[in-house]
Amino acid sequence: MPAKTAIFVALGAFSLSYLAVILASLRAAHGKRRALRAPSAAHVATGFITNFFDTLGIGSFATTTAIFKFRHMVPDEMIPGTLNVGHTLPTIFQAFVYISVIKVDVTTLVLMTASAVVGAWFGAGLVARLSRRAVQAGMGAALLVAAAAMLMSQFSLFPAGGNALQLGTWRLAAGMAGNFLFGAISTLGIGFYAPCMTLVSLLGMNPAAAFPIMMGSSAFLMPVASSRFVWNRAYYFPVAAGLAAGGLFGVPLAAFVVKSLSLTMLRWLVIVAVLYAAVLMLKPALHSPRKAVLEEL
Repeated sequence: MPAKTAIFVALGAFSLSYLAVILASLRAAHGKRRALRAPSAAHVATGFITNFFDTLGIGSFATTTAIFKFRHMVPDEMIPGTLNVGHTLPTIFQAFVYISVIKVDVTTLVLMTASAVVGAWFGAGLVARLSRRAVQAGMGAALLVAAAAMLMSQFSLFPAGGNALQLGTWRLAAGMAGNFLFGAISTLGIGFYAPCMTLVSLLGMNPAAAFPIMMGSSAFLMPVASSRFVWNRAYYFPVAAGLAAGGLFGVPLAAFVVKSLSLTMLRWLVIVAVLYAAVLMLKPALHSPRKAVLEEL
């Protein structure tokens, strides 16, 4: 079996396992007489918009969090889980697209993806147990990092990278260690794409090779992380379902129809919105005793 075919088969298996976890959780909720609301049009529209622009390179976690805060869609402590659960299926769709069309060494792709998955498993287990105040502090910081990454992109400050399509020896070890860390912190909502692209560029890879690594890593780590959020009931089902439904329409529209778009002005608007959302998230956390916040983190 060709290597890429094996990756797609594995990705399909992860997807089916994740859907099985979701269905089992929904059956358990129904058995305990918990009402499961259907997603609203606003939830679906949020998924469509954020995943459409995610496919074109804007990112989805920071923009979705900003919308959540402005629209008061999700309790703060439920935001990390809702982001991960809601964006998992659209991200898997993106991975199939980018791994199909962009060349990268399969060994590098597989090992860096596996490292991100392991990191996400540990990260999600921690984040799912955090209190509202700890989530507010952590996500506020994550939004500031996301805004900084967007600013770097606007001013072309990311490393230029090289021409390599694979990593070897110490560079591969460094890439795996970095992806483990990024996988762990991505579950808090910081996003995986910007730090991963920076890492592979610093290690001398062709920046284009970052796309299948970013998408592949996210597509494998998100079902793992999301499953832990689901079993801990640390997500808001109607909004997550809306993100997934809208995203599954937004991704193919961006990937196969629009393909490219001038995003300069949109990125500036997103940066302003993300910074404002960070202030909204940090304000209540900073009003709490600093020692308590640090202890919960």
